[in-house]
Amino acid sequence: MRASPFTIGIIQDHATDDEAANVARAVSLIREAAARGAQIVCLKELFNTPYFAKSTKVEHFDLAQPVPGPITDTMQALAKELAIVIIVPIFVRRAAGLYMNSAVVIDADGEILGVYDKMHIPHDPMFEEKYYFTPGDAHLDYHGEKGGAANGFKVWKTRYANVGVLVCWDQWYPEAARITALLGADVLFYPTAIGWHPAEKDTWGQAQVEAWRTAQRAHAIANGVYVASPNRVGFEPEPGTNGLEFFGHSFIADPFGRVVTEAGTDEAVLVHTCDPKLQEEVRRNWPFLRDRRVDAYQPILNRYIGASGLGTRDSGLGTR
Repeated sequence: MRASPFTIGIIQDHATDDEAANVARAVSLIREAAARGAQIVCLKELFNTPYFAKSTKVEHFDLAQPVPGPITDTMQALAKELAIVIIVPIFVRRAAGLYMNSAVVIDADGEILGVYDKMHIPHDPMFEEKYYFTPGDAHLDYHGEKGGAANGFKVWKTRYANVGVLVCWDQWYPEAARITALLGADVLFYPTAIGWHPAEKDTWGQAQVEAWRTAQRAHAIANGVYVASPNRVGFEPEPGTNGLEFFGHSFIADPFGRVVTEAGTDEAVLVHTCDPKLQEEVRRNWPFLRDRRVDAYQPILNRYIGASGLGTRDSGLGTR
């Protein structure tokens, strides 16, 4: 059991078309988090740009960064200076015509430990991510790496804790949380860009926020891990549309699913000290990992079972 508590921080802020200003703001807020004791700090999804996937424009591919590259150089120097781990979610150019929505994990000595590539890619009005992002590769390479691209779900042993990273749309999938927890994560970070269509806000806005938070709290409970979700805030226009309003409400939940700190819709830096003893206590009393029936889960590898899974005398997939 990891004996020492560790302190995490998440950054909730906005973004404009001025990338240099976005990076400078993030650096300032990371410094604030570190000054408040954060040892591991996570930024929002695509932190250095507006959420450009509101439309399909080929010129947006020019926003992608190599790894290593200018953004990671800046964050590596900052991590080393402050002796903190920084999770840096950016648009990554892997090769010509191959682009990923990724998060770079930088250890407290400034070394790049690896890159997580978003596995689940949404496609909704004004969330046109399938146009831009190749999903991460689901290779059975579960042991982390130093430098280079991640394959599938990963956990990194940083100076302060074992860190799992999943990105935005990944947060709706219990399989992603479970696998990352089984890999040994002490905390799951979910850098996010989620918001309201203005025309839907009055009818669905509060329910959407509650669903988003509830799904991730459930991951904390079911897996006995800390969960930390930094979202972006602010209205981002898009010609010919009503734009998107990113709703913030970033939060950190403990392994019991309790929200221990949360933000509203303004810029915020959230910091919380995580106690591994609590994780141990929760898992001892709710031993969900112990009681898993791994011999019975083969059907989950099907995209849909449907009527074939209804109870029949001979199917073995249900009861009469």
